[in-house]
Amino acid sequence: MLTTFLTDAVLVAEVSHLLNTAEEALRDKQVEMDRNVLDPFAAMFEMAGFGLSHDAWVRSELMRQAQKSLQNQVGDFHQSILGSMEGWENLNTGSVVDLVSHPRKIIAEVKNKHNTLTGGKRSDQYHNFEKLVMQKASRYRGYTAYLVTVIPKEPARFDLTFTPSDKETGTRCPENALIREIDGASFYDLASGEKDTLSRLFKILPEVIKGVSGENISEDGKAALAAYFGMAFGR
Repeated sequence: MLTTFLTDAVLVAEVSHLLNTAEEALRDKQVEMDRNVLDPFAAMFEMAGFGLSHDAWVRSELMRQAQKSLQNQVGDFHQSILGSMEGWENLNTGSVVDLVSHPRKIIAEVKNKHNTLTGGKRSDQYHNFEKLVMQKASRYRGYTAYLVTVIPKEPARFDLTFTPSDKETGTRCPENALIREIDGASFYDLASGEKDTLSRLFKILPEVIKGVSGENISEDGKAALAAYFGMAFGR
């Protein structure tokens, strides 16, 4: 087995899906570039200012646009991985929450980066959680609700009550032990019941990617990626 917290079949399928998404994003953006009107002034100054040939500029622009599409899918990747762990269910996009564990009485909303949910949307999320875990008629009454930020603003571990500023009153939402926010690494451990789950997943991904696509990440590339992981998650 590649991991102890996930079946090989699930991991391979999710990696394959994400790689296919990347390829599709590049193809789609190529079609869009061929159809859309481009800013020739921006293109000129980018080529001159960045020292790019026209072909290199086109490739750079394609990658930039496709990256946005792929980054959205990376959040779905984490949601699918977490929802495939034992005792967890991925409720998919459009549901009232992303994940549920009925055996552990936990629900969760998964955001990939700290700037995904900002401003008044944070208080909206709080009130949504409040309805789900506090109202008598809710199937999730008494559950613990987590806002999961996979990549937090700082490489820190936390599991705190979620008390965002209420956009209506300007004051902080009241503390509720059932409404919490947590970093991605801590939530991966909580979901799996194991230690260093996210780090172990990250380290095995190059092997899975090579098996799925044949693409080999060099040792220098792996070292650089490990440094990026440390910057995002700390230890």
